[in-house]
Amino acid sequence: MYAAPAPRRGSALSPWRRTWRSVAGRALPRESRNLRWLVLLALLFAAGIFIWPGVFPMTSLVLPMLFGSLFLGPRELPWFVVFVLVMVVALLARLPQITGITGGVLLVIFTAGFIILLTSFRRSRLGVGGSQGESMLVDLRDRIQGQGGIPVLPDGWHAQSALRSAGGTPFAGDFIVSARPHGGDRFDVCVVDVSGKGAGAGTRALLLSGALGGLLAALPPEDFLASANDYLLQQNWEEGFATAIHLSLDLRTGSFELRSAGHPPAAQRAAGSGRWTVHPSEGPALGLFENAEFPPVRGTLRSGDALLLYTDGMVESRRRDIGLGIDKMLGQAEVLLRGTFEDGARRLIDQLGSRIDDRALLLIHRG
Repeated sequence: MYAAPAPRRGSALSPWRRTWRSVAGRALPRESRNLRWLVLLALLFAAGIFIWPGVFPMTSLVLPMLFGSLFLGPRELPWFVVFVLVMVVALLARLPQITGITGGVLLVIFTAGFIILLTSFRRSRLGVGGSQGESMLVDLRDRIQGQGGIPVLPDGWHAQSALRSAGGTPFAGDFIVSARPHGGDRFDVCVVDVSGKGAGAGTRALLLSGALGGLLAALPPEDFLASANDYLLQQNWEEGFATAIHLSLDLRTGSFELRSAGHPPAAQRAAGSGRWTVHPSEGPALGLFENAEFPPVRGTLRSGDALLLYTDGMVESRRRDIGLGIDKMLGQAEVLLRGTFEDGARRLIDQLGSRIDDRALLLIHRG
């Protein structure tokens, strides 16, 4: 005999659950759910203003518009703002008379709506709105800047990097990319200074750091700067140039090659004498000329030696020539790094350089 399956416990509540899902909009996309909740919130505020005008001020309708600017996309937000402003006009009929104070309140509400609409139109270029668009940009910045992290080096080798941007913003035109291909004996690192400074150069630096990070790990050292130069020439940026210095270090022998593209020279500290030596290298800035050549400068890091790579924000200012700035930096480095190199990059960058320019610094020490 066939027996009908027993009803599941709580099946009597399923219509209520379906009704709740319909009201809450759980089956809808997130922005549509947000829109539904914000419409309900605006209607609740409007009902409170209509029933208890002395308790709920008219300006409380600004709150749903502000929440909408955070949680709605560029397509839904303009219509929601218009919906709220229409409710404001409809609620005017509830007021016994229009006074000067009421006119000021209306001016505040409509001005806030206009500003939110302008923000929505600007965000429409990105295609996402509110906190989602900002979180996407921050995530992109963090992922690309993660490529500048120093890989794990063998015992006896230490590398530190530090970065400061003009104005203290998290976006800068200076950055560092590094790689240790296949975990082998070669360590490649490049310090780059994109034209411009601060947030203005930050967007170009984000794109360029991702591209250079891939090239650094994939190409032999002698081809890296030439390929980076070709990449910048293809971008056709108005401020389409950058300076860079590339170090390729053999972790077994300590021998290295330096190639520069219009960048300040690297400096090496000899452990025996304690003196700093500048390694001048020639090469045009990236993105200016086709078929540019970048001749190498060779040297060796022995036990106790250190190598310093930096951007011009560390040594250049309006009142000081870059040569004098390098001398000052090396003199400061001699004082700060005497006895220990621990946290040396951060200590150097905090003491030196222009606060109105981006600064990047890399310190490599062989123990």
